Amino acid sequence: MIKEYSNYLQLEQGLSPNSREAYLHDIRMLQDFMGSDYDLRDATLGVLSEFVVELGKTGLSAASQARVISGVRSFYHFLFYSGKIPYNPAERLVAPKIGRRLPEVLSLQEIELMITTLEQGALNLDEVLVLRNRAIIEVLYGSGLRVSELVSLKFSDIRFDEGYMIIRGKGDKQRLVPISPMAIERIHVYEPLRNRLNIKKGEEDYLFLNRRGAHLTRTMVLIMLKDLAAAAGIKKTISPHTLRHSFATSMLEGGANLRVIQMLLGHEQITTTEIYTHIDNQRMREEIINFHPRNQKKR
Repeated sequence: MIKEYSNYLQLEQGLSPNSREAYLHDIRMLQDFMGSDYDLRDATLGVLSEFVVELGKTGLSAASQARVISGVRSFYHFLFYSGKIPYNPAERLVAPKIGRRLPEVLSLQEIELMITTLEQGALNLDEVLVLRNRAIIEVLYGSGLRVSELVSLKFSDIRFDEGYMIIRGKGDKQRLVPISPMAIERIHVYEPLRNRLNIKKGEEDYLFLNRRGAHLTRTMVLIMLKDLAAAAGIKKTISPHTLRHSFATSMLEGGANLRVIQMLLGHEQITTTEIYTHIDNQRMREEIINFHPRNQKKR
């Protein structure tokens, strides 16, 4: 039954391996709560509600609890519509309400500070890694890619002359994303040193490689950015997604249409992209508080 559900997530929902594993982990949590001898098909709304109560005692954030409950709902939706249970007990399952948390973003000045810190050798990296990381920052901030899209990016995906990349996003859906002239320039500077690495068989087409000649993992990019931000004295919580948020916010502040930003980011729903309008409104309020003469006089 679990294997059939996994196939359903892959073939019908088009989820990536990481997303499928997250959904299956939710079901394993439910099975652990019920006990290994309990048939998941016998669950009632009461049992699932007790599971939600226990989730609240684990210390998980409201957002994490809501994500697990979403996985449970998906599983019972699959069981019901595949005819394995007579009714869906999770249909009225209530998740904790969560506020909409605004993502952390970096200003252009902070991006440039990170680049300067990198080029000044603060991380004591080999030249090839300095040039690689410089190109990574330009691609992430210049195009708003997800880190999973970045580490899987290949030379054959980039149309340098046209200034576009073919990006494979969530659910293996493809989209065309412009690549900035600066990012192209930094890739061309990095490329000769990259080609001198002892590149492993099957990794030749990947753009960004580690010292051993294999393509990067998401964790490697995360650690690099965190270390670089710390070396630059930036106190914000930094991840590859921070540069994606910063890209979207910069585009909106520059006057880009929200629909265009949605397409560039690969969001299925415009409501996902609309969070950046909240960031823009928050910044406008801060500007008024800080620079309007009446507010300055009040302070």
